Amino acid sequence: MTRSAALAQTFRRRVATLTGAILIGLVALAFAYMADAAQRAFAGFAVSFSWTTLFLTPCGFAALVWLTRRCAPDARGSGIPQVIGAAQFHQPELSPMLSLKTAAFKLVMTIAGLLLGASSGREGPTVQISAALMTAVHRLFGVPLSAAVVIAGGAAGVSAAFNTPLAGIAFAVEELASAYEQRLTLLVMAAVMIAGLVSLGLAGDYVYFGAQHETLSIQSGLLVIPIVAVIGGIGGALFSRVVLFVATGTAKILGPVRRHPVLFAASCGVIVAIIGIATGSTWGTGYEPARTLIEGASQPIWFAPSKFLATLATAISGIPGGIFAPSLSVGAGLGGLLAPLFGGMPPGAIALIGMTAYFVGVVRAPLTSVIIIMEMTDSHAMLLALFATALIAEGVAAIVCKERLYHGLSKSFRPKADENRADPVAKT
Repeated sequence: MTRSAALAQTFRRRVATLTGAILIGLVALAFAYMADAAQRAFAGFAVSFSWTTLFLTPCGFAALVWLTRRCAPDARGSGIPQVIGAAQFHQPELSPMLSLKTAAFKLVMTIAGLLLGASSGREGPTVQISAALMTAVHRLFGVPLSAAVVIAGGAAGVSAAFNTPLAGIAFAVEELASAYEQRLTLLVMAAVMIAGLVSLGLAGDYVYFGAQHETLSIQSGLLVIPIVAVIGGIGGALFSRVVLFVATGTAKILGPVRRHPVLFAASCGVIVAIIGIATGSTWGTGYEPARTLIEGASQPIWFAPSKFLATLATAISGIPGGIFAPSLSVGAGLGGLLAPLFGGMPPGAIALIGMTAYFVGVVRAPLTSVIIIMEMTDSHAMLLALFATALIAEGVAAIVCKERLYHGLSKSFRPKADENRADPVAKT
C-alpha cells in the first residue's frame, strides 16, 4: 500500500469511527426514550387491568420467542454474548449477529418485551445494536473490519446507555476483548468519548440512579462489606448458574425446553405475571425501586427475592432483553433487605454495596461493575468500599459458578473449532 493510500484509509477509518459513534449516541438515546415510554405504558395498564396480564404476558412471551426464532435467532437474549462471539470472527461483518436486520429486530423486540412487563433491560441490547451500527458504518466507508471495530461499538453502547464513559472502556477491557493493546485502546476511547458526548449534549449530565453521597466508616465497612459481599456474590452466581444451565445444559430435564421453546417461554411469562400481580413492583427494569433504595428509602422485604425470580424467568425464557438494570435492581433490593441488620448505618450505602456484590456475582466483571455503579450513582467517596465488595463477591461467585455468564452464553455464537480466531487489533 502506498503512503497516499494508507493516509486515505486512515482518514476513512477516523471518519467512520466518528460517524458510527455519533449514530450510536443518537440511537442509544432514542432507544432509552422508547424503552422508558414502554415501561410507563405497561405500568399504567397493569394498574388498571392487572389480571389481564396473566393472559397478555405469557402469550406475549410466546409470540416474541416464536418471532425471534423464525425471523432473527441471533437477536435472542441479552446481546452481549453475541458481541463477544462476533469479535472472534476474522470477518465480523459476515456474521448475522451484527446485521442491521438483527439490530433493528433486537430493538423492537426489547421494547415489546417491556410493553409486556418483562423484567429486562435495554443495556445489553444496546451493546449489540451499537456494535452492529459501528460495523455497518465502517463497511459503508470501505474500511477493513476487525474485532476492534466490534469491541469499540459495544463499548460506545455501554457509554451511551448509562452515560458512563469510563465504564465503557472498562467493559471493553474486561468483557469484550480477549487481547487489549494500544491501538485498540485508541479506537475504543475515541468511540466511547464521541458517543458519550452525544448523550451528554442531548440528555444532559444526568446520573442514572441519582447521587448517593452516604459513606461508611472503616469500622462499619469491616462489618457490613464481608457479609453483604458474600451473600450478594452467592445470589448473583446462583442466577448465572441457572441461566447457563437452561441455556447450555444437556441434562434430560431440559428436553421439553428444547422441544417446546415457545411453550416454555409462555410458562416463564406466567411466572413473571403472577409475581408482578402479587407485588406490583417487579415489572420492567426495576429502575425506580433501585433509585429509592440508593437514596436511602426502603422497599418491602419481598422486593429482592421477587425481582430475582421475575428476572430469572425473563432471562431463561429466550425473549430479547438485557439483565443489566434488573440485576442492579435486585442487588439494591438485597442491600435494602439486609440494611436493618446493621442498625444506625446509612441504608443507601448498604444498598449500594448490595448492588455491587450481586452485580459482580452475575456478570463476574468486578472492574466494570465498580466503575459503572460509581458513575451511575456519583458515589466516588465509596470507591474503596465498592472495590473491596467486588473482590470478595468475585471470589465467592467463582466458587459457586465457575463459568462467567456472558462468556458461557457466547459459546453458541463463536466460530467453529476449525475456524481461526480474529486478531482484535488487526487492520485497525
